[in-house]
Amino acid sequence: MSVIKKVTSEQQQELFSVLKKRFEKNMNRHKHVTWTNVLARLENNDGKLWSLYLMEETGGEPDVVDFDKNTGEYIFYDCSAESPKERRSLCYDHEALEGRKEHKPESSAVVMAEELGIELLNEEQYRYLQTLGNFDAKTSSWIVTPAAIRKLGGAVFADYRYETVFVYHNGAQSYYAARGFRGMLRV
Repeated sequence: MSVIKKVTSEQQQELFSVLKKRFEKNMNRHKHVTWTNVLARLENNDGKLWSLYLMEETGGEPDVVDFDKNTGEYIFYDCSAESPKERRSLCYDHEALEGRKEHKPESSAVVMAEELGIELLNEEQYRYLQTLGNFDAKTSSWIVTPAAIRKLGGAVFADYRYETVFVYHNGAQSYYAARGFRGMLRV
């Protein structure tokens, strides 16, 4: 038996209110997109609405950053100034978590993203996000790691320092209080 992932009508109205305020406050992120069209799309996607609700609840402050003309989907990214608070102190993936002998974190970025129903940003998406503002000036975020790097035990993260986006590597098993992950959701 599967668990129904649906927000209550009260949660939905509260989420719509928060998203609308953020949308209107940050029009530079989504020029040529109207809230009315976004809302219509959200109202018809219960599963995606659940994921969007979880993005908000974990501190991601999701906002529309693009529209895919081919699919008709609106693309939401976590737009919190720093890596989402409830998604920090995580190693990269399940394999890294299982590989830790002691001091295991609660989860991993890849597993938590799957649980939320979102995708980790890749390097190109992370760099695009940084064109919309300055994010991760005090924190860092795991991003999708190329298979060749992950096979060797590494993982990739990024941040914004000195007016520059930096992409670094670390052991996939590492975790830090100031490192989390940002996600994206197509609705």
